[in-house]
Amino acid sequence: MKIKLLLIVSAVFLASCGVANKQTKFESYKGMYEEKPLSVLIMPPINRSTNVEAKEFFHTTLNIPIANSGYYVIPPFLSMEILKRESAYDSELFLNNDLNIFNEVFGADITLFTIIHKWDKSTIGAKVSVDIEYILKSTKTNETLYSRYGSIIYDASVSTNAGGLAGLVADIALSAINTAATKYVDLAKSCNNYTFSDLPWGKYSVLYLKDKQDFAGPKRFTKRLSAE
Repeated sequence: MKIKLLLIVSAVFLASCGVANKQTKFESYKGMYEEKPLSVLIMPPINRSTNVEAKEFFHTTLNIPIANSGYYVIPPFLSMEILKRESAYDSELFLNNDLNIFNEVFGADITLFTIIHKWDKSTIGAKVSVDIEYILKSTKTNETLYSRYGSIIYDASVSTNAGGLAGLVADIALSAINTAATKYVDLAKSCNNYTFSDLPWGKYSVLYLKDKQDFAGPKRFTKRLSAE
């Protein structure tokens, strides 16, 4: 069952006290505007969730939203094969180390690190959720140029409006089926799209360097989606 993304009515919360972020994109992501990166290397996701398949699935969702933001993305399948061959598949080893090697080998200006903190389904509660942290780092200075933490919570509950015990049983059964059928990839794509909607436009966009004074979104956000 396709997830209906109720983006208009979804709640967005700051991690602190819910006060809107009044910083401009230039203030929040100054390094992106100063370095003017062109090419992006997507590193294998760091999986800290309990779902062993999350890493492979999530990696396939990252290249399109970044490319659509005006950046050249090093072909993911090619880069993944090279990283595996060179025993560099564990991104956690490089997260806080010198990244210049990726500029030399791939010609990448920045590297995208992602950390999957949660990738869960709760059939009883009819909830599916993903928590993902995004970090873009310079391969020249090793500095973090852009970072956001997104939480997407999908309420998979379904109501038949039948009423009574029979209706309650039917609601629970349908909600469990809907939860099981929900694709993590759809939630991950939603998280990616919302996260990178705040990314400064790259050189291949007509809006390149024209968004400096736009207001930046919160560094940490939560979006709640519904099946109905």
